[in-house]
Amino acid sequence: MKRVLANDGIDKLGKLLLEEAGFFVETTKAIEGHLAETINNGNFDVLLVRSATKVTSSILDACPNLKLIGRAGVGLDNIDVKYADAKGVKVINTPAASSQSVAELVFAHLFSGVRFLQNSNHEMRNKGETHFNDLKKSYSTGIELQGKTIGIIGFGRIGQAVGKMAIGLGMNVVASDPFIKEAILHIHILPTKQDIPVKISTIPLEDVLTKSDFITLHVPGKINGKAVIGGKELDLMKPGAGIVNAARGGVIDEDALLYALDTKHIAFAGLDVFENEPTPASALLHHPLISLSPHIGASTAEAQERIGKEMAEGIISFFKNN
Repeated sequence: MKRVLANDGIDKLGKLLLEEAGFFVETTKAIEGHLAETINNGNFDVLLVRSATKVTSSILDACPNLKLIGRAGVGLDNIDVKYADAKGVKVINTPAASSQSVAELVFAHLFSGVRFLQNSNHEMRNKGETHFNDLKKSYSTGIELQGKTIGIIGFGRIGQAVGKMAIGLGMNVVASDPFIKEAILHIHILPTKQDIPVKISTIPLEDVLTKSDFITLHVPGKINGKAVIGGKELDLMKPGAGIVNAARGGVIDEDALLYALDTKHIAFAGLDVFENEPTPASALLHHPLISLSPHIGASTAEAQERIGKEMAEGIISFFKNN
């Protein structure tokens, strides 16, 4: 019987599918600093992780019987993939399962930013009974998303999901991606069961920055150790634009972002990911122009079920073919 350590958990459907296929699945998290010991003592063939568990070269060296690492999500930055490959350990992920959930969170942050929800919610709790009319006046200058241009940096599955939602809201979509020249977005109209194809051709990053009212990032990480959006890129953005990062911490230079917000060049930011997770910079957490969430892009019941199912199918397929 093959043994699976789901160190960061797995949806009950994924666990059920694995057990029905003859796998043993352990969901108790290893004690901090004792992951390799847990893998070896439990004779685990498979290690499943999300973003919390880091799989380093030292872990791989210490676990010679490990055959497969599964990342329940998209990014692989918490796994030393190159070293795993050199050790003959297969690494798989679930690239398609969380696209819808992440895209919806992007728009949650956008709506929050354009209607001041992150502040008005707090202020209503503290002053709503005594200063209602003052608060109403304070938050009376919101704007609509309809008719505005959203710039999508990284036009893979998640970026395209964002694009489809934006089109549904009546927004103009521009996108940049060095590996994708164009994409066909299929807009599904459920009541009529129509499928409307919309072609989006990508354009250079600089053009996306200068044309967009809102920017959202969907890239796998830094480029050559540098943020994708730094001070230079923020300066290119329209005055009063908004920016959302639900991709990876560090793809926006956080100090440059704070400066752009403090000088009012950028109207607001929405952040789901941070450079120093799980201890984000205090200046970000307390900034009145930043909408915050704790890395919950894929944290919906639907996404977790899809992730569990896709991961289980990947594990079963790997051992069936090897």
